Amino acid sequence: MILKTVIKIDEEILKKVNCKKNLSCLSGTDICKVELCIDGKIHFIKCINLEPCHHRISFGYSFICKCPVRKELFNKYKI
Repeated sequence: MILKTVIKIDEEILKKVNCKKNLSCLSGTDICKVELCIDGKIHFIKCINLEPCHHRISFGYSFICKCPVRKELFNKYKI
């Protein structure tokens, strides 16, 4: 038996996101891995590719994600 998690992202978050990747993270196939999360606010990520993303910020040898949808996915569902 396979159980699936129903993912719900707050409508207000979805409204304020301007995503050039058409929210591909919600499909589960194009999603950066959160390596470290600090207080649910700062999400250090490992990118699956280096195509441009205006939500990704370089931080030393790492990247920080400022996408509210990606943060919600991790904070609520640990995805």
